[in-house]
Amino acid sequence: MQEEEDAAPIWSEDEPLRSEPRGFTHEQMVTCESCLRANPPTRASCLYCGATLALTSETAALLKPLLRPMESWEQGFNTILLPGDVRPDVDALAEISELLQLPAEDLERMLEAGLPLPLARAATPQEAAAIETRLSARGLKALVVSDAELDAQSPQRVRAMEFSDEALILYLTGSQSEQRVAWTDLTLLVAGRRIQRRLEVSERMARKKEKEIVDSRELSADEPRLDLYPDRAASGWRVAADNFDFSGLHEKKSLVAAQNFQTLTTILREHAKNAVYDETYLRARPLLSLVWPLEQHTESLGLKRQAMGGRVNTGAITTSDNEMQFTRYSRLLHYLRLRAAGWTS
Repeated sequence: MQEEEDAAPIWSEDEPLRSEPRGFTHEQMVTCESCLRANPPTRASCLYCGATLALTSETAALLKPLLRPMESWEQGFNTILLPGDVRPDVDALAEISELLQLPAEDLERMLEAGLPLPLARAATPQEAAAIETRLSARGLKALVVSDAELDAQSPQRVRAMEFSDEALILYLTGSQSEQRVAWTDLTLLVAGRRIQRRLEVSERMARKKEKEIVDSRELSADEPRLDLYPDRAASGWRVAADNFDFSGLHEKKSLVAAQNFQTLTTILREHAKNAVYDETYLRARPLLSLVWPLEQHTESLGLKRQAMGGRVNTGAITTSDNEMQFTRYSRLLHYLRLRAAGWTS
């Protein structure tokens, strides 16, 4: 009994008991305009009703964005890193890395690339704006661009082309009419590739209840893409090597599609002298995947018995496709050129 009394803590009668300190002061709490309840300043949406909370310069410094993986069909808001000369110190790099939920080494690679790259894709404009504010405080140039502004469903597909001295004649997929574009109106050509992979795996249950791979095969396709953008226009056109009629090349046409695509690109670059030719996608691709991942889909093939009385195998097909990623990057380059020219807000 004496030992228990000795181990018990002793409080002075003059010192009042205190509860745990609150994380934020009353002034720091954010009142929801919908339900009028107080929320921590680290939230972008109301804890009680889900309504979007107002963002101020004070709350932007405290807000912790919820950068959950988003589905490809969801409309997000992208915080884009713009090329600059500022390099954060070790402490700032660690802070930004934690904010963006990106490994520090990947963040360093992004800063060194000298390319416009997405650092985060948030579900709300408030979260994206808060990230932009925090980056700006560290001297980094950033810009918020929504998925709607990138419009990942563009550009329009081109099935054939003809050339004249003054204009490019386009024949669009699904249309019999032609569209003429003056060479001087083309301002940007973005080169890239569509890379598709298909992995088929067949497995069976082993005695230890661990699946054993009995068969697998991988198929891949790699086709060049070229996006053409005019000045002032929001959308452009896409040439896909695997779905294009190269008859417009006439005597320059060869039997190899890859050679025809290269010839077509050369002709376009020679005639569209005002257009910038950008081929940075392949260099940017590994860094883009950190925020704009490839589209992946897994489909079960069900159960299949090898032979009469044999074991039952399960199968699945996993496919990956980078076309949405390339489209976003291509559209981003065009968006930045329009913005630099003062043709977009």
